[in-house]
Amino acid sequence: MYIHTKALMDEYESRLILFSVIEPGHTGWGQEIKRVGAIAVLQGLLQGQYDPKTCSGIIKKINDTDVELLQSEVNACESEFIYPGHLKWPKQIDQLNNPPIGLIVKGDVTTLSRKSIAIVETREPSDYGKQSASLFATAFVKNGWQVISGGARGIDSCAHLAALRAAGKTIAVIASGVAVDYPSSNSELFKSISKHGALVSEVMPNVRAVQSRFLTRNRLIAALSCATLVIEAAYRSGSLRTARDAADLMRPVMAVPGQLNSLSSQGCHRLIAERAAEIVTSVDDAVEFVGAN
Repeated sequence: MYIHTKALMDEYESRLILFSVIEPGHTGWGQEIKRVGAIAVLQGLLQGQYDPKTCSGIIKKINDTDVELLQSEVNACESEFIYPGHLKWPKQIDQLNNPPIGLIVKGDVTTLSRKSIAIVETREPSDYGKQSASLFATAFVKNGWQVISGGARGIDSCAHLAALRAAGKTIAVIASGVAVDYPSSNSELFKSISKHGALVSEVMPNVRAVQSRFLTRNRLIAALSCATLVIEAAYRSGSLRTARDAADLMRPVMAVPGQLNSLSSQGCHRLIAERAAEIVTSVDDAVEFVGAN
């Protein structure tokens, strides 16, 4: 086991170990690592400085971990592990209350620090929603923005594809590892995104998606973006979580209205009614709004 066979070398290895054993979005561990550093937390866990009963699961995983195998897994899928303090770390993420321990990125890591708009969501969009997503994504690319979304079916895919067709960059923040195509129907899309942007994940490359991580990753979509645009969201929708996360970070939030009786637009109408989002009815509205903010 790594920790008993050689001394801790640096923050990178310590973070990679903790990244592999702690579930993404854990506020307590995220804040503790931010406060004292990964080396101190890892040593503290192994030396009994944290409650052994509540931490027994994490400690066992650490004892079973080989950091060289973790590094090999990252390298095998041509990705990179970055973390706070890394030269390529997107500093806007540090504003989160539950910051990530690190991120695995497949593609152009520098895109994470460039001007981007988040476009989200429903997985069952109408033709109106698909057309809107494509229209707004294309317009923002032509105005020098990148497009960020979650790589899911529906609006996410429409936004990514439109950005690529407009010869722009796009980033997919996914709930699985970067070596796992989820959904499998987006396999070719993910290949294109990694060549013309980046795939971003908060788990090791071969980890499969679980439902809870879709909400957890939404905070990263909000944090990486300068603004968030919601297109066709149900009354209870993960995209509303992204919008709330963006608002908490004091980032502009916009929503596109739909027909009054459209169930897939109820979430957008809710955001507008609660004044949690600015109503936008045209591309010019959206571009002007984010420019002014």
